[in-house]
Amino acid sequence: MNANGEKTVVVIPTYDELENVERMAAAVLATPGVELLFVDDNSPDGTGAKIDEMAKSEPRVSCLHRERKEGLGRAYVAGFAKALSMGAGKVVQMDCDFSHDPKDLVRLLAEDADLVIGSRYVPGGSTPGWPFKRRLISRCGGIFIRAVTGMPLRDPTGGYKCWRAETLRRIDFESVASAGYSFQLEMNHRAWKAGCSIREIPIQFSDRAAGYSKITAGIAVESLKIALRLRYGGVRRKQEGA
Repeated sequence: MNANGEKTVVVIPTYDELENVERMAAAVLATPGVELLFVDDNSPDGTGAKIDEMAKSEPRVSCLHRERKEGLGRAYVAGFAKALSMGAGKVVQMDCDFSHDPKDLVRLLAEDADLVIGSRYVPGGSTPGWPFKRRLISRCGGIFIRAVTGMPLRDPTGGYKCWRAETLRRIDFESVASAGYSFQLEMNHRAWKAGCSIREIPIQFSDRAAGYSKITAGIAVESLKIALRLRYGGVRRKQEGA
């Protein structure tokens, strides 16, 4: 609980993050009053078992085990639903690879907005260590998304965010169609279209500290496709078995 008696749950999806979860838990729980919910997609490296082991001695840590890997979006939807059932007033989403600095949690939680986004591209934000080509693609992608959707966010695909619980309910997060990384874009777009207050604060986004990256070139292309669908008719979730 924070000073206002409001519960904050930090939701972190995991898949093969055995090298990171213990250090990440310690770093997140250094912020007073937060609870940590890992969402593990049956990691073959034993990540889920490691989290269960930590939870035995740390009551602020828990793990939602999923049967299989279905994409980042589906993991977050399950995690958000669980966090709300735990009584969360605020829900923070972040990566497990330390590209999102846990020390920034305090700043995200301090902002008074329906959605707070840790932004790489507002003044003060940065992407240290990124090669020029990656930085160029990311910047151009953001410009394209803003132009197509009209959404005035500098970092429309950013994944370090703090949601008010009522905001998640208001935008019907469980019906979001995007299963992969474009989930970030679709969620931001829903919040914007619903008239929610959105604030971007600067963060430093670093490359992962350990493990392997799940980002591919196809992920960037998919975000651009989703932007076009949001502009011209919306996004529909694929049916099971389709």
